[in-house]
Amino acid sequence: MNIVFDFGAVLFTWKPAAIVAEVFPERTATEAAAKQLAHGFFGHQDWHNFDRGLMSAEAVIERTATRLKLEPRRVQALVHSIAERLQPMEDTVKVLNRLWQQRAQGEGISGLYFLSNMPVPYARALEHKHRFLAQFDGGIFSGDVLCSKPDPGIYSLLQSRYSLVPGRTVFIDDLRSNVDAARALGWKGIHFHSANQLVDELQLQCGL
Repeated sequence: MNIVFDFGAVLFTWKPAAIVAEVFPERTATEAAAKQLAHGFFGHQDWHNFDRGLMSAEAVIERTATRLKLEPRRVQALVHSIAERLQPMEDTVKVLNRLWQQRAQGEGISGLYFLSNMPVPYARALEHKHRFLAQFDGGIFSGDVLCSKPDPGIYSLLQSRYSLVPGRTVFIDDLRSNVDAARALGWKGIHFHSANQLVDELQLQCGL
């Protein structure tokens, strides 16, 4: 079985509402306001294009500040801080470590891969900083290939690049739409909620 991990909110912390609340407290007096601002910031097409490598950090900063009427200096600080805010989720990293050990011992795992929507600057920072990523046999960051989930093309690219057999591949992501896109290609899918739930699902679906 091939195991494919998403990064944000699966292996690395990703709390967009908390981030904007910290940087723009005057715009986020309530939880609902924080969620709304986070959606406007990270859910807009500009950020998606940044994810895909189609827009530079400087452009997304300028456009986001103008569109949301935010102070450019603070938008810049937020955007440049994201890589540091992506901290390993220790419980899920432990699951990855266990799977890596099983793979090394030939216990039912063919390969470990990742498929992450990640702008290029953050991708390079994570690769440089976190040694445990060396446990992966390969993977794709959206910013490197100008395509992002849930576009079927990025799944197909990972599949062809590493000769993955759809029925022998399980994809783990915190967004159901991304999991559904993988399932549409014949992959197994796990909608991630917690490390404990992931362990249960891997046992149920894959016998791991």
